[in-house]
Amino acid sequence: MESLDLMGIKDISPDALIFWHWQWVKINATIVFTWITMLLLTLGAWLATRRVQSGRKLSRWQNFLEVLVQAMRTQIRDIAHGDPAPFLPFVGSLFLFIALSNLLTIIPGWVPPTGSLSTTAALALCVLVGVPAYGIQSRGVKNYLGLYVKPSFIMLPMNILGELSRTLALAVRLFGNIMSGTKIAAILLAITPIIFPVVMQALGLLTGMIQAYIFAVLAMVYIASAVRIQKQYEQKAQEEALAKGDDNG
Repeated sequence: MESLDLMGIKDISPDALIFWHWQWVKINATIVFTWITMLLLTLGAWLATRRVQSGRKLSRWQNFLEVLVQAMRTQIRDIAHGDPAPFLPFVGSLFLFIALSNLLTIIPGWVPPTGSLSTTAALALCVLVGVPAYGIQSRGVKNYLGLYVKPSFIMLPMNILGELSRTLALAVRLFGNIMSGTKIAAILLAITPIIFPVVMQALGLLTGMIQAYIFAVLAMVYIASAVRIQKQYEQKAQEEALAKGDDNG
């Protein structure tokens, strides 16, 4: 059974597919498949790390995990221009969750939770909270919040609006791409032979992986920008102080 059998063509979001309902409590497809994705990630991490060892003879799980982590570390280092360790748990978790939930669409009956705007909005809100959290941790509350009133206080509402708009863009971009790919495959499955849905499924997997990569990279870009801008302002202030000292001397 394809995931399209669980959701009709008219169903835009897996939120509409209710598995269990009691009074005001509802368990829909988004929640169920999100829990399954989280469980699979936890199980995979346990399998890969339960017998971690050094040397040349490594298990396939450990080899795969090391390659994956190293690739993420390299990408984060290229964006942050620094140590990737502080950012890897957050950005890596975003990528793995989105990538796995999209990859599992090859399994009949799977409904990707990233096809729900509530899921993508929650992921985008995590980025909205994570950006100032990393900025404040790196440079302090006063220095970070001062960015919102630079170069003048009149820019405060525009800077806040910019933060909110890019968060909305993250959520809508991921939701739109996953949802549209699912619906196109559903339409082709209804009106054409098997070969076209298979091609669309392959393209959907590629799109899903690309969207996971884009989401994680943009999250890292926003975080790196918050940290790096602080460093630029601090360096500029030091240069101005040195220049004044030279003038006085």
